[in-house]
Amino acid sequence: METKYQPKEIESRWQAYWEDHHTFRVTEDPALPKFYCLEMFPYPSGRIHMGHVRVYAIGDVIARFKKMRGYRVLHPMGWDAFGLPAENAAIDKKVHPAKWTAQNITYMRQQLKKMGLSYDWRREIATCHPDYYRWNQWFFIKMLEKGLAYRKEASVNWCPECATVLANEQVIDECCWRCDSRVTQKNLAQWFFRITAYADELLSECDRLTGWPPRVLSMQNNWIGKSMGVEISFPLSDRPGNLSIFTTRPDTLYGVTFMSIAPEHPILPSLISGRPQASEILAFIETVKKQDKTVRTLLHQEKKGLFTGAYALHPLTHERIPIWTANFVLMEYGTGAVMAVPAHDQRDFEFAKTYGLPIRLVIQNPAGTVPEPLTEAYTEEEGSLIESGPFSGLSPKSAQEAIIRFLEAEGAGKGTVHYRLRDWGISRQRYWGTPIPILYCKQCGTLPVPEHDLPVVLPEDVTIKGKGGSPLAENPSFLNATCPKCHGTARRETDTMDTFVDSSWYFLRYISPHGTDAAVDSKAVSTWMPVDRYIGGIEHAVLHLLYARFFTKVIRDLGLTEIGEPFLNLLTQGMVIKGGAKMSKSKGNIVDPDLLIETYGADTARLFSLFAAPPEKDLEWSDEGVQGMFRFLTKVYRITDEFCRAPRPAAPKTIDFSQASSRVKALKRITHRTIKKVTEELEAGFQFNTAIASLMELYNALSADHRIPPEPEEIDTHAAVTTEALDHLILLLSPFAPHLSEELWRMMGRASSILEAPWPSHDPLWIEEEVVDVVIQINGKLRGRFSAPARSDEAFLREKALLDPKIQTWTEGRTIKKIVVVKGRLVNIVL
Repeated sequence: METKYQPKEIESRWQAYWEDHHTFRVTEDPALPKFYCLEMFPYPSGRIHMGHVRVYAIGDVIARFKKMRGYRVLHPMGWDAFGLPAENAAIDKKVHPAKWTAQNITYMRQQLKKMGLSYDWRREIATCHPDYYRWNQWFFIKMLEKGLAYRKEASVNWCPECATVLANEQVIDECCWRCDSRVTQKNLAQWFFRITAYADELLSECDRLTGWPPRVLSMQNNWIGKSMGVEISFPLSDRPGNLSIFTTRPDTLYGVTFMSIAPEHPILPSLISGRPQASEILAFIETVKKQDKTVRTLLHQEKKGLFTGAYALHPLTHERIPIWTANFVLMEYGTGAVMAVPAHDQRDFEFAKTYGLPIRLVIQNPAGTVPEPLTEAYTEEEGSLIESGPFSGLSPKSAQEAIIRFLEAEGAGKGTVHYRLRDWGISRQRYWGTPIPILYCKQCGTLPVPEHDLPVVLPEDVTIKGKGGSPLAENPSFLNATCPKCHGTARRETDTMDTFVDSSWYFLRYISPHGTDAAVDSKAVSTWMPVDRYIGGIEHAVLHLLYARFFTKVIRDLGLTEIGEPFLNLLTQGMVIKGGAKMSKSKGNIVDPDLLIETYGADTARLFSLFAAPPEKDLEWSDEGVQGMFRFLTKVYRITDEFCRAPRPAAPKTIDFSQASSRVKALKRITHRTIKKVTEELEAGFQFNTAIASLMELYNALSADHRIPPEPEEIDTHAAVTTEALDHLILLLSPFAPHLSEELWRMMGRASSILEAPWPSHDPLWIEEEVVDVVIQINGKLRGRFSAPARSDEAFLREKALLDPKIQTWTEGRTIKKIVVVKGRLVNIVL
């Protein structure tokens, strides 16, 4: 009697088997090649979503494939457990962040286990545990000792009603997300990591990351933003001091008609002090500070500014240059001030047109056809300088070098390199994060917590109210400490670290998750690092990946490892969307993975998420697609069940395929083509959808063959080839649908787990297209022959026969009544 595919029963049975047999525990066996497969760990928000299903299915396919290829595979999982949502839950749901986080981890861990993911759960970490974040604090102290951690004043989003600092994502339309009060900017002392000390190395080593998507490398390059140029001093005209600017185009220096400075520039208050426009400019500054800095710099964004009333002197012509403040100038790039050359910079051009400022052409194109007045800026670095004093006539490139030399000789400038990258501000005025291990003593100043006192444990006896500062500042047992130097009264730092710190080295902690003597085990790191395949969303292309690269280099320079880059190969997957929009609760287009797995099984959920789109593309949700995957798995189960229940002859010791039928050869051939295709996609191509499509083609071939009884003289040979095809279908399917594959492998009579079976190899002899001799007849008589692929269709064979020169001599001038084609055998032309 036929049995039914019951995924719920099958999946629970094999998940228990893997756990009981410690199937995914990895050892450091030096006899086996290593493979470190890692997906970006999740924030324990409470429930996994379909994006999680997709990324973890991708990683699991790769990990299982590598294990079957003979690698020792490190495939861990943990939790990026600190962060703002836990504090919000504490306010909204009246539950402590620690409890909320622990409950979520417990639930999500069970969800991931129900997906059949091949994690070594002994290595599980959670960044909110003191045995993890103590090492965040240790790294901070070591970086402080090396000058890579420092404190300075910086601007933050401040809600005066809640009396608290807000993260950027908490500012909605310039208002507080919680109380709708207008958000202002406030300067507070903040801690920073000096990531700029590694800017050159971070940039240069992008060229070595050949396993990363070009798009991600481009984003990293742009974020670091190296620019070769010159820093020029423009003396202030009516008071002591200079306005320093950085430019990559010193060849346009004679075209400067005004200066633009960022509204956040520290010199601005002194420039406008006592001037009639001061109050208007102060209001403009506050307005601009609230705007998104990325939007401010967009080319199509409206250019706004105000004249400060101050002037600077041109370093070469000594002309008085008006100083403006403009919304498109940022403190984060260069010096926060720019020399405006409207004839040769489009933003400056638009600003000058808006405010009626002069536009002075100083570079003419090679043809001499740049018109005046200009209709747009001429930004090409081709042609020659005009109206540029002794530098007129030079090409832009030659003029750049000459003007830099002249400015340096005059003490008015210096050739230099600037980076867009800014140091990493890690201070967060939040509770649920790693406490910064710093003490403030009135007698001794700012001191690190002694290493033997680590970790500085985050207290749980706090009340999170949503208003006021961090509850750590109101907790005497945490706040009050003893100075390790003078033993007097000291105060603890109440800021916590940016949660990006937690995720900047977690991949190293997985290697020795229970170590108590050091953050990382240097010997084990040399065995496992770098990560061979890192998988996660494109939204992490800049910050997380850049910080992880930075931390890896710092840890190397602390002498703990010899690894300079953490991730050898990177795979970035697209989003899961439904109805054309990213799945979200607010849009009401969420698909619950629990319900999906309960209805169809984890293997169906995995298979759909891998088949519906290539991994780097967005995946459009389809209920019909899910049902199609379930039907496919059901059919594979059914054909295996029928095959195993049918009587089978003993397999012949040898098979003479020269005597085999075309049917047997065809099944053998598609089996080995499928092995080759799936292996190539899992090894390098990662087009899982086409790999699964190949498996469907192999199933279809098996199914079509299964319906036709073999010829009596070929029963043994046919059974052997069918067994091989079905075995390989199950083996190739196993990384995608592991539970069903284990079940079918056992049905086929195997006693051990399918993961202990070696990955199949294709036979090159069975990859080549079979070529057959095709006879050409005219009115039933042999007139010629030609060779053609065995799978050639009728149209191809007909055309091939009619183009044969010998046949054309027979058919010339005569009428063809019909053409009879027997595929793979003959073409009969009836005249």
